[in-house]
Amino acid sequence: MRAASVRSGTARRVALIALAVLGLLAAGPGYVLWSWGAPSDDTTLVEFEIFRGTGVAQVARDLHAEGLVRDPRTFLVLLRLEGIDRRVGEGLYDLHPAMGAREVANVLRRGGRPRTVRLVLPEGSRLVDVAARLESTGLAPAGAALARLSQATTLAFAGDEVDAVDGLEGYLFPASYDVPLRDDLDAIATRFLSRFEQELDDATRARLADEGLDLHAWVTLASMVQAEAANDAEMPIIAGVFRNRLDVGMPLQSDPTVAYGLGKDLPELDFPGGDFDVDHPWNTYTRTGLPAGPIGNPGRAALDAVLAPERSDAQGRDWFYFLHGRDDDGPVFRPNLDFEGHLRDVERYLRR
Repeated sequence: MRAASVRSGTARRVALIALAVLGLLAAGPGYVLWSWGAPSDDTTLVEFEIFRGTGVAQVARDLHAEGLVRDPRTFLVLLRLEGIDRRVGEGLYDLHPAMGAREVANVLRRGGRPRTVRLVLPEGSRLVDVAARLESTGLAPAGAALARLSQATTLAFAGDEVDAVDGLEGYLFPASYDVPLRDDLDAIATRFLSRFEQELDDATRARLADEGLDLHAWVTLASMVQAEAANDAEMPIIAGVFRNRLDVGMPLQSDPTVAYGLGKDLPELDFPGGDFDVDHPWNTYTRTGLPAGPIGNPGRAALDAVLAPERSDAQGRDWFYFLHGRDDDGPVFRPNLDFEGHLRDVERYLRR
């Protein structure tokens, strides 16, 4: 049964090719040669798109409509004679009107570029990191991307407005995105912001109201928690420390905010060189309250930690300090109630 089916398919294909040849003979060799020539001498590239499931006859008609082949009927015959008609796949093809029909057919034979590219934004990415990823995936030059994402704007999320004076930092939700290659930077930014808005469901809005936080404070705190935490389990305690400090007017004293304001990565901070003494809107050592804005783009775990902070120990005593250090067994995370306890942990876990 299978062999008969294969023979039947082959016979149909031979018949189609025979009909195609008869069609060419009827049209006349002079016309056929003319129709396979280049439509013009214009070498301006056209990004021609073939969608999934598009038949080869429709592809030929679309190419003719774009001025890329002279005659869709004779071009379709050429595809069948070349055995390409079954292998024209979806994707983007770079063509121009100065190509002859055979050259166009060969481009189709090689296959198209994908219409979308996968872009992954890790938790804690800064705008500069996002811009670099946009360039590495071929979506936009890093400089242009950073300039667009850094533009001051007013963000509107279903009734909530945020004056994002330093751009979209904090609101580019970490996730995997399938971005169409044709998207410009405005469309890409809209895609990121729409994904962030999905996190603002009714339950989240209710929790924000219960915690007395506006949207910008929530995202700013979450970005700090994201930058400070070594893992998700630490996040509620770190959020609790920051929330407790804000309640009593203590400086937040978060190293990543200092690094962000100076345009440095955390390991580049120079304490003896005075980095922590340089006053700027993100320096939470020289200023009390929140920094000027988010210092990165937090993930859902950090956002949730700010809405459900772990503020105290089992006896109900509030946390005000934490550190990351090491002991003989490896990395250590230590929250503390007071400065004296914090200093003891510094001696024990940091000055080894």
